[in-house]
Amino acid sequence: MYRTHDCGALRLANASEQVTLSGWVSRTRDKGFMVWIDLRDRYGITQLVLDQERCSAELLETARSLGRETVIQVKGLVIERDAKNAGMPTGEVEVLVAELKVLNAAKLPPFTIEDQTDGGDELRMKYRYLDIRRNPVKQNLIFRHKVSMLVRNYLSDQGFLEVETPYLIKSTPEGARDFVVPSRMNAGQFYALPQSPQTFKQLLMVGGLDKYFQLVKCFRDEDLTSRQTARIYTDRLRNVVHYPRRYFEYFRRAHCPFT
Repeated sequence: MYRTHDCGALRLANASEQVTLSGWVSRTRDKGFMVWIDLRDRYGITQLVLDQERCSAELLETARSLGRETVIQVKGLVIERDAKNAGMPTGEVEVLVAELKVLNAAKLPPFTIEDQTDGGDELRMKYRYLDIRRNPVKQNLIFRHKVSMLVRNYLSDQGFLEVETPYLIKSTPEGARDFVVPSRMNAGQFYALPQSPQTFKQLLMVGGLDKYFQLVKCFRDEDLTSRQTARIYTDRLRNVVHYPRRYFEYFRRAHCPFT
């Protein structure tokens, strides 16, 4: 079994349980007779502990050799911490390691995988897969997902249908330049990426879909100023002018942060 719990799940109620955890090594602390490991996955961090009295010398040596972002799997006993950490959801417990397996050794990361990292923008974009492990980036992705689901659930409850419109269309006279895609089948001809979600509104309305929505990407070849190159809109047709107020009330009841 890859894991029995994720790294954000264990609480004091889990004390005395045998568990299996897997994740990245966030940091290690070596006091000679005792080693602590912060094990991280997308759900949180759990502290692991190894000491001379309860662990073998071979196990301690393996723990000391672990580098940051090395992927490991551990099996052990959940015990109550002597010094609890109120700043962590798992701060009341730690796992006394009985078995430790290195799943994938990692090289030294080019920047620290922490909230306040020492990596510049270009470096983090180059190693985006490492940057995504950081809480600020991860929380932004989670936030975007939650907002999208709130929008979808609310509009669906109001009788709207989510309709996905094509990404390759004929060029339309908009205010910005098109992003174009050459046609393989027709030499010298190009498709355009849609600049606005309204392009297919008339087609859908004539087809009888008077209430539809989509979370749509709009591609405009613009300079990177305060307006972004690719934006996401909620495109909707509505018969009732009070929907915007209802959106706000729905988001407020759902404790959405941006309200």
